[in-house]
Amino acid sequence: MRDPFKNPFPSDSARHAIWEMLVPRDIDAFLAADWSMVEHDFVEEGFIGIDGRKEVSPDKWRLAFPTLSAYREEWLRQAKDFAGQSFAEDARTAIFTTTTLEDIEIEGDMALVRKKFDGGISKPDGTRDVMQWQTLYYCRLHQGRWKISGFTGYLPNPMG
Repeated sequence: MRDPFKNPFPSDSARHAIWEMLVPRDIDAFLAADWSMVEHDFVEEGFIGIDGRKEVSPDKWRLAFPTLSAYREEWLRQAKDFAGQSFAEDARTAIFTTTTLEDIEIEGDMALVRKKFDGGISKPDGTRDVMQWQTLYYCRLHQGRWKISGFTGYLPNPMG
């Protein structure tokens, strides 16, 4: 069984750095609702974010984040909303357990990263907040480190 807290790329520096950016740093920043923890993980110029709206058909996807600032505002809204909720289990552990990032395709200074969520988090009333979607991140080596230049996210998991 995989350890959700352990970077699966110990000897691959590029993939190791991408995993660290998109799993622990992203989760910790989200839980803290602190954009400053991840702001340097993005390439602002040319950034684009597509909201798949958990729809299989690309006809239903939307250009929800034409700029990094548009994405930052939504990210902060979601993080603050999450922070205001109560859970019956440790949120950090639940998110790590739900998250899988094991597929990183690198060509030169570009990377296609597949991050999947499959699980949920228990609420005090016995219900479960389902976390079941996936995101394709477009990363590139920018100013000496891997950064996010865009994504197509909130896609169904599994697709189809």
